[in-house]
Amino acid sequence: MIFLTFSEQQLRLFTEAVFLKMGCPLADAQLAADVLLKSDLRGIDSHGVARLSGYVRLWEKERINATPNIRIVHETPTTATVDGDAGLGLVVAPFAMKVAIEKAKVYGSGWVSVKNSNHFGIAGYHSLLAVQQDMIGISMTNASPLVAPTYANERLLGTNPMCYGFPAGKYPPVIVDMATAAAANGKLEIAQRAKLPIPEGWAQDKDGSNTTDPNELKAGGSLLPLGSDKDHGSHKGYGLSATVDILSAVLSGANYGPWVPPFVAFLEPSANPVGQGIGHFFGAMRVDGFRPAQDFKDHLDNWIERFKSAKTIDPSKKVIIPGEPEYAFENERKKNGIPLIDAVVNDLNELAAKLGVAGLQV
Repeated sequence: MIFLTFSEQQLRLFTEAVFLKMGCPLADAQLAADVLLKSDLRGIDSHGVARLSGYVRLWEKERINATPNIRIVHETPTTATVDGDAGLGLVVAPFAMKVAIEKAKVYGSGWVSVKNSNHFGIAGYHSLLAVQQDMIGISMTNASPLVAPTYANERLLGTNPMCYGFPAGKYPPVIVDMATAAAANGKLEIAQRAKLPIPEGWAQDKDGSNTTDPNELKAGGSLLPLGSDKDHGSHKGYGLSATVDILSAVLSGANYGPWVPPFVAFLEPSANPVGQGIGHFFGAMRVDGFRPAQDFKDHLDNWIERFKSAKTIDPSKKVIIPGEPEYAFENERKKNGIPLIDAVVNDLNELAAKLGVAGLQV
C-alpha cells in the first residue's frame, strides 16, 4: 500500500472544483469541501475526499440536488424540521445545526430533525459548530441498511453514527463521535482497498457466520451492531442504532430502517419509500443554561486531567479522551499534509479527468 501526501489547501481546492462542476453554488462547494477536509484532517479517512466520487455518482443519477431549496417546514420556538430538498448532506446538515444553535441562543436549547437529505460526512463536524459557541452539540444520522439487528440475518439499520461534543477550557473539546455498528462501512472499504482482513466481530456473511473477509458485505453479508453479539452487548449497539434511526427519520419524515436509500449509486432506492431521503437529528444546548460556562469548562478540564492520570494496565499506554486522537491528527496533518492511499488518488484523478478539472499532482 503506497501513501501519497497532499497539502490541505491542494485537496480543498480540488474538492471545491469537483463540487462546482456538479453545479453547486460557490458557498455550498466551499462548505461541502470543508466538511470532507475536516474528516481527512481528523484522521477519519473513510469519510473524507475518498468519498468524493460517491457523491458525484449520486448526482449523476439525479439523487443529489446541487442547488437545493433547504427550508424549515415545521417549527416551534425550540424545535424545527428541515427539508433538505435532496441536497448534499454536507450542506444540509450545517444549515440544520445552525438553526438549532440560533434557537439555543434565545431559548437555551434547540432541536432540529431533517428529512430529504443525503450522507452528511462526519457527525463530529456538526457537533463542533455548537461547541464553538460554548454549547453542547449533538448530531446523528441514519444511513444505508447494512447492519443486522441482534439475532437477525437481514440488513435493517445503517451504521447510524452519533456524536456528542462538549467544550472544554484549556484542553480540546471532548468529542464522542462513533458509529453504532461494530465498525463503520468506511473501515471495510479501507480494508478492501488495502486487501487486508477485518477483525472478527465486525461482520457476518450471508449465512450469518462470522467473517474476516471485507468483501462479504458485497456478497450479501451484514455488518454487526456495536458489541458484535448478544454475549458481548450487541443488543446495546442495536438499541443505540434504533434511537438514531427513530430520532433522525421517524421523527422527521425521512426514510428509516431498510427503506433508507443506499449511498452507492449502483443500487436503486426502495420502490416503496416510507419517507423522503436520509434523515438527521441535531441538538444544541447552551452550557450557561445549566451553570456558568467557565465553571463547566474548568470542571471538564479537571475531568480530563483525572482520566488522563488514571492508573493503566500497561504503563506505556494512557487513557484516551474522546476526540483526543482526532485533535492530534488535525494538528499533525495541518503541518505535514494529508496522506491518501494510491487507490484513492487514482480514483480522484479519474474523476478529475471525467469532469475536466485539474488532477492531483504529488
